[in-house]
Amino acid sequence: MAEVEEGMVEKKKRKLGGAKTMPFILANEACDKFAAVGFHANMITYLTQQLHMPLVQASNTLTNFSGTSSLTPIIGALIADSFAGRFWTITIGSIIYQLGMISLTVSAVLPALRPPPCHPGQPCEHATSTQLFVLYASLLLTALGSGGIRPCVVAFGADQFELGHGPRAASKRGWNFFNLYYFCMGLAILTALTLVVYIQDDVGWGWGLGLPTIFMGLSVVAFIIGYPLYVQFKPAGSPLTRLAQVVVAAFRKRKVAAPADPSKLYENKELDAPISTTGRLLHTNELKFFDKAAIPTDGDHPSGDRPNLWRLSTVHRVEELKSVLRMLPIWSTGVLLAAASAHNHSFVIQQARSMDRHLSPSFTIPPATMSIFTTLSMLLSLALYDRLLLPLTRGRFTYLHRMWVGLAISVLATAVAAEYFEVSLVLHQVETRRRRAAAAAATMSVFWLVPQYALHGVAEAFMSVGHLEFLYDQAPESMRSSAAALFWMASSIGNYVSTLLVTVVHDYTKGRGHDWLQDNINKGRLDCYYRLVTCLQVVNLVYYTVCVRFYTYKPLETAVEVEKMVVGDGRFVQVDEGDGRSERVVVGGRHNQREGV
Repeated sequence: MAEVEEGMVEKKKRKLGGAKTMPFILANEACDKFAAVGFHANMITYLTQQLHMPLVQASNTLTNFSGTSSLTPIIGALIADSFAGRFWTITIGSIIYQLGMISLTVSAVLPALRPPPCHPGQPCEHATSTQLFVLYASLLLTALGSGGIRPCVVAFGADQFELGHGPRAASKRGWNFFNLYYFCMGLAILTALTLVVYIQDDVGWGWGLGLPTIFMGLSVVAFIIGYPLYVQFKPAGSPLTRLAQVVVAAFRKRKVAAPADPSKLYENKELDAPISTTGRLLHTNELKFFDKAAIPTDGDHPSGDRPNLWRLSTVHRVEELKSVLRMLPIWSTGVLLAAASAHNHSFVIQQARSMDRHLSPSFTIPPATMSIFTTLSMLLSLALYDRLLLPLTRGRFTYLHRMWVGLAISVLATAVAAEYFEVSLVLHQVETRRRRAAAAAATMSVFWLVPQYALHGVAEAFMSVGHLEFLYDQAPESMRSSAAALFWMASSIGNYVSTLLVTVVHDYTKGRGHDWLQDNINKGRLDCYYRLVTCLQVVNLVYYTVCVRFYTYKPLETAVEVEKMVVGDGRFVQVDEGDGRSERVVVGGRHNQREGV
């Protein structure tokens, strides 16, 4: 009877997940991104023209908001991994985000919640403290809501393809999911940049913010409808607690000599089962201090077989901590990338506003809509990467290579923003020429900005998607929501770094008599600011190259039924099932090992 029930449960599990869940999950993410971009892409215009904020204050408000929105995912990830699970974290986060959007839309509709329009010849009246409070409260709600959505959607979507155990399941899951995820986001961004920004500039901010709010509400409904189809993994307890237990146990045993043979370190398959369903992590020789946490000593088992985890950790738990620590140097390279791209939502839009944006005598492109060139180049790059580059390289082009290419292109994109050269290969500075044209009361086509927009899109297709792949693959399986949160945390810190950089540059150059970042950008020196950011990006690229040189992939041990094995690119393998012969497959590092059992 028990075997029958177990078989029915297994049969039910096989019916869950897979491609049929993607419309619900990706619809949620697409609507969320449509709402976020529709709200954020043109917000510099709302803050400067509707709330009459100075340019630097408006820019810092946006980067601080972006930083907070990218910092809250670490809280949402911990909640999901510890006790709530990804489904409910996404659902509650979406509802909170919706409340923030509604609040912001109401503030744009009611005249009492924004200052009166400016009158010619008179100074503009700034927003009152009450009006700013409503704005900041709305931004805070959306930031909190995104904390539940961002870290969980990508991990929850990847979970739907992970129905089995071992490398065969990993290969069937398909890493192309991350390309699909970003492609759907790109389509949503493209729609928002064309439709929503046009409505905001030419129809009004009530409809311009109301439309994303409606779509956000639809995304919540779409996601909940798919509930019966989802694969849902039970939370395995707080990952931070486990990491802290390893650190405390290692510190307590800092004076205990480690055994020469690593096989003498403590292992407990039953204890680790809930956090190692796809395989246990194997011992590595890096960061050996933490191995002390797995040295058995007297007093480690005060109550029978279960150890006191604050005194004794398993090898798998020690390696969880090591995996996270090994990831951090490479993860940190995303910080300066986010800082460099933050100006795309502030200064670049102000550049576009001061340029000739006519497509015809009667139609002009909204400044924020210029970001469609970033999105279009990202979508094209994703398609070429998936259909052309990967088949040509036969899987040898790993996500670490992908990230390096993205960082290198980002350097080029920031250099083009300062414009050391133009696409026609004639030495040229766009920002310098734009300022000269403005000083002469002439106009310069906004399409001179297209190269830097396009390069940022290509850089994102390589760096951002590769970054997500790296974090999801190399993080311990019980911390995958937290790993996705690290992606957004890098963006968060990057936005705060951008705020700090803008503030320091503004104060320093203003104190020396020539402010680079003035409200009137025709009198400022954005080209000098972009050159500074380019130099920082070059340093970041060199740092990443050094980090990759010394990085070692996590080693994973899993038992599978195989007939033959095709070794992959050092991250996972493809396994074909055969006559039931069991082999132990070790996946990770720069080499794959096989051991018959």
